[in-house]
Amino acid sequence: MDCGIITSKTVLLFLSLIFWAAGAFMAYVGASIVKTYNNFDSFIQDRSILISATIIIGISVFMLIFGLVGCCSTIRESKLGLSCFFLIIMVIFAAEVAALVCTFIFRGMINPNLNNSMAEIFSKYDGENADSKTVDYLQTQLQCCGVQNYTSWTNTTWFSRNSTVPLSCCKLNTSSCTGRLDQPDLLNTQGCQVKLTNFLHESLSYAMLVILGFAIIKFFGMLSVCVITCRSNNRRNGYEAMYG
Repeated sequence: MDCGIITSKTVLLFLSLIFWAAGAFMAYVGASIVKTYNNFDSFIQDRSILISATIIIGISVFMLIFGLVGCCSTIRESKLGLSCFFLIIMVIFAAEVAALVCTFIFRGMINPNLNNSMAEIFSKYDGENADSKTVDYLQTQLQCCGVQNYTSWTNTTWFSRNSTVPLSCCKLNTSSCTGRLDQPDLLNTQGCQVKLTNFLHESLSYAMLVILGFAIIKFFGMLSVCVITCRSNNRRNGYEAMYG
C-alpha cells in the first residue's frame, strides 16, 4: 500500500472522528446562537441569525451517522461507500459555506437595526411587563444601563415618573444603590447598545471561525476520497499490484 493511500486513509479516518466530535460541538454552537437570540429577541428584529443556527444544528444531527459511514467505507475501500461519503462531505461543505455567508451578512446588519429596536423597547419599560424583564435581563447580564449610556433613561416614561433608573442598572454587590443619577459610582454607566453589539459580533465571529475550520477539513476530506478511489480503480484495472 503506497504512501498516498495510507495518507488518504489516515485523513479520512481522522475526518470520521472529527465528524463525531464536530457534531457535538456544532450542536453546542448552534444552540448558543439560538439561546442568544431568545434572550435578546426583543432587540433583534431580523431573524436571519436563526437561519445560520438552524443550518448548524441540522448539520450536527447527521454527523454521527456520516462519521460511521466514512470510517467503514475507508477501512473497506468500498467504492460505493466512499462515493456516498464524498457526496455527504460535499453537501455538508456547501451547507457550511451557506451558513458562513449568512452569518457574515447578518453580522453586518446588526448595527443599523439595533438602535431603533432598543430605544422602542426601553421606552416601554414599566418594571412589570415582558419588555421590562427583557431590559432588566440585558442590563444585568451585560452590566450596562440605557441605550447609549445611563443618561438615556432620562428620556423615558419610567424616569419621568420615578426620577431613577431601574435597579438592574446598579453594579453588582451594591446594596446601597437606589438608581438615582447622582450616584454614578454605583451604576453601570456604559450603554447597552455598544455592549450588545460587541457581544453579538463576538458570538457570530466565533461561529464563523468554527464553520470555516470545519469547512477546510471537509475540503481535504473530499481530496482524500478522490485519491483513494483513483488508486483503488488503478489496482483493480491491473496497473498497480494489490499491495504495492
